[in-house]
Amino acid sequence: MYKVLLVSSALALSSLATNALADGAVTGAAGGAVTGAIVGGPIGAAVGGVAGAVAGAVIDPPPREVVTYVEAQPAPPQAVVVQQPIVVGKPLPAEVQVVPVPENPKYAYTVVNNQRVIVEPETHRVVQVIQ
Repeated sequence: MYKVLLVSSALALSSLATNALADGAVTGAAGGAVTGAIVGGPIGAAVGGVAGAVAGAVIDPPPREVVTYVEAQPAPPQAVVVQQPIVVGKPLPAEVQVVPVPENPKYAYTVVNNQRVIVEPETHRVVQVIQ
């Protein structure tokens, strides 16, 4: 019963937080809390909320113009393959070359494992994977 109440509260919080604030940290915290509650009960909700807040606060999606620009660019002639999974928030290997987005130097892109990937140019941290 306690778990059902906790999950219901977390879902309500998620809905209110998403409507009231379109902030990645709040949305991430609420989503993490719900997932944590389902998996690990009250302690899982607390841990999931903190992890979700950190992930949500760190990665904001790029502007639509950046995504449109990256989608329109031709694929490079040489395929780049990495063994690790491509995960938002995690860096690509340093040897992967990225191309800056001219209109927004905050972002760069590359094509890895046949997926277009938007990254932070300084850190190579993945911001978005375009499907």
